[in-house]
Amino acid sequence: MTSSPLPRRDAPFRKGETGLLLVDMQRIWIEPGLDPFHPERGPDHYFYREVRERVVPNQRRLLAAARAAGIEVLHTIIQSLTEDGRDRSLDHKLTPMHVPPSLAEGLPPPELAPVGDEILLPKTSSGVFNSTNLDYLLKNLGVRQLVIAGVLTDQCVDMAVRDGADRGYLVTCVGDACAAPTPERHEGALAAFGGYCWITDTETVAARFDALR
Repeated sequence: MTSSPLPRRDAPFRKGETGLLLVDMQRIWIEPGLDPFHPERGPDHYFYREVRERVVPNQRRLLAAARAAGIEVLHTIIQSLTEDGRDRSLDHKLTPMHVPPSLAEGLPPPELAPVGDEILLPKTSSGVFNSTNLDYLLKNLGVRQLVIAGVLTDQCVDMAVRDGADRGYLVTCVGDACAAPTPERHEGALAAFGGYCWITDTETVAARFDALR
């Protein structure tokens, strides 16, 4: 019996089988002065400049192209299900990290917020596949090719990429639509998880989305 050839990591996106996932693009992490863990970082810190000047514009382009092509768009944010955070993972309790559902700063900024019935998944772990039903949802939606962008490149994006690959998805990471606190951490992460995905840029992914319209 002859087996079918395996797909390439950079295989063309297929209509109805492609999804876009934005990771942790919420105000508390990407707007200066809101992150309780790093009050020392001002508006000119590398991370905030990267997010403001590169990541957000690139993600807006990805969102526009995905929506125009009818591609499934999903968002995940760090957020507890309860106001006191008793549902959080042990790691988030020890950190401690807690974003209550009533905190307005815990949501995405308007330009990146879910539109219509796009799915928003709260999580209390680094890996979205570990503390949400994302895998179940993607399979129900028929998604086989998952495009990922967000923050931080070396933490929650890294986990999404690796876990998605382990679960059988063809993963694409949009490198210039992700950011970490330093360029070394960003580039190091891309180099480290590059074996689990196709790393490319916003221009290339947006053009592929456009081709599915």
